[in-house]
Amino acid sequence: MDEVGVVVDGPRGLSQMERVVDTFVAPTAAFKDILRSTSWWLPFVLMALATLGVTVAIQHQVGWQQVVETQIQMSPSQQSQLASLTPEQHTKQMHGMVLGYQISAYASPVLVLAFSALAALLLWATFNFGLGARTKYGQIFCLWMYCSLPHLLTDLVTVVRLCFGGNTEGFDLKQPVGTNPGYYFPDASPWLRTLLGSFDVVGIWALVLLVVGGAIVAKVKWGQAAAVVVGWWLLIVLVSVAATAAFS
Repeated sequence: MDEVGVVVDGPRGLSQMERVVDTFVAPTAAFKDILRSTSWWLPFVLMALATLGVTVAIQHQVGWQQVVETQIQMSPSQQSQLASLTPEQHTKQMHGMVLGYQISAYASPVLVLAFSALAALLLWATFNFGLGARTKYGQIFCLWMYCSLPHLLTDLVTVVRLCFGGNTEGFDLKQPVGTNPGYYFPDASPWLRTLLGSFDVVGIWALVLLVVGGAIVAKVKWGQAAAVVVGWWLLIVLVSVAATAAFS
């Protein structure tokens, strides 16, 4: 209120749509707004619709049987396991795998939510207990949701490729588009493809956003935010590569 009693409004916060747009064009502004509001429903809705769109495109353009067969071709251990089964056991095993892939795909919005909650918890705990920050879990969870938005581009390209890209027999659910080196080496060993696939352009974009947003929301230095985000990413890459080498 000023000297003559007139109420002066403070700066208006961003709307959900403005924050989504700013994540791509002005991320600093978007992440500063998280300190005002931790609303995250819009990015989640967009990601849920995108993942379901990919699921529907796969079902109509590829088929889950083909998806499973492609994954088996890329896993020597699964090929060996299936080769040792009787025809009846093989049919039952394949049916179970196809059903499992299909259910997981349609449950992807729930899985995205659960994974985001866990990832945000790990980052929140690391920032607060590792660096002494005082950020709230809701802020980190909201940040994760917005930093995941670049993956919408991967989903969009995947749908376009499936619907208009012609031959879909070699479609790889784990690496659907050529945004990482692993996509271009389909005959490489599984662990190497996993390693190369970790250096995904869209994924690195999301990592950079997390570093920028982490520094703003947790109120720490950029170097500290980078150490937290990149440190967890490296650990996940190492575990993924080791697991793939052990079980593929």
